[in-house]
Amino acid sequence: MFTGLIQAIGQVRSLEGGSESGRLRIASALVHEDLCLGESIAVNGVCLTVTSWDRDSFTLDVSPETLRTTTLGGLSPRTAVNLERALRMCDRLGGHLVAGHVDSVGTVRQMRKEHNSVYFEFAVGAESLRYIVAKGSVAIDGVSLTVNQVFSDRFSIMVIPHSFEQTCLKERRVGDAVNIETDLIGRYVERFVASPSGATGGSLSREFLAKNGFV
Repeated sequence: MFTGLIQAIGQVRSLEGGSESGRLRIASALVHEDLCLGESIAVNGVCLTVTSWDRDSFTLDVSPETLRTTTLGGLSPRTAVNLERALRMCDRLGGHLVAGHVDSVGTVRQMRKEHNSVYFEFAVGAESLRYIVAKGSVAIDGVSLTVNQVFSDRFSIMVIPHSFEQTCLKERRVGDAVNIETDLIGRYVERFVASPSGATGGSLSREFLAKNGFV
């Protein structure tokens, strides 16, 4: 589990395997910390497992499914990537709960400067857009952000200077693909509400959630 607060920007050294199962090697200062074999690191919002490291880089295995369904399959040497180590139980939850399981790949529709912030619009499929709500949370390439507005086929974000400069969002351009993970709480709530009455063994219902201010 992650929080969506990027800890470092790494640089891709290599991606072996191409469109098939691969090994991703990333150069990063994180190797000078207490990395552990088998620990989880989110790379552009995708949860991957550390398999080895040397003095200035670490290697992660990438499954064929991950290469197909995220932007990782398109990485090339020297590409910058957002990095976040897994959340510890004693850490502050500064962003929101991010699983590192990408729901869909979206596209940068608009990008422009507004005062000292940067306005983005991201086009995304209906299967993910249904879980995106105004003032709710969403992870874009692993960055925890607050949704500004939701439209019929896209949503907007206003990114503050710190988040823009300290993440790979500053590298994005109109037309670029991005990894999108919607708020997992919304997905679980829908699953419970959609379950047949009694299937969960409890009394959770849409009426109960509305009465208690959840929907």
